[in-house]
Amino acid sequence: MRRVVSLALILVLAGCAQSYQPVVDTKGVDNAKYQQDLSECRQYAEQVSPAGEAATTGLLGAAGGAALGAIVGAFSGGAGTGAAIGAATGGAVGAGAGGVSGVSEQKRIINNCLRGRGYNVLNS
Repeated sequence: MRRVVSLALILVLAGCAQSYQPVVDTKGVDNAKYQQDLSECRQYAEQVSPAGEAATTGLLGAAGGAALGAIVGAFSGGAGTGAAIGAATGGAVGAGAGGVSGVSEQKRIINNCLRGRGYNVLNS
């Protein structure tokens, strides 16, 4: 079950840069040129992998959760079970947080790229 959830999270996060639509003041802007620039900026943003960041953050969360779970479980007689529950919880929370920050980074890259090309990006 965790594999299915992890795979779904990775697939959702992988397409974020391609679906992100920045708010740009397009008055006096050549639409074809803007679409080309937006496409190129999205390609730059794809170099930052939110799925990879989510996996790294998830592993760190799982390690911390396992340690805490083992400590708590040792006092209740089930260190192994406590570690497993802690790892699962920490991994899920960590993966979610890593994916969100990776997506934010992709949006920031797209916005900065467009600003660098002279567009007035209205959202941050």
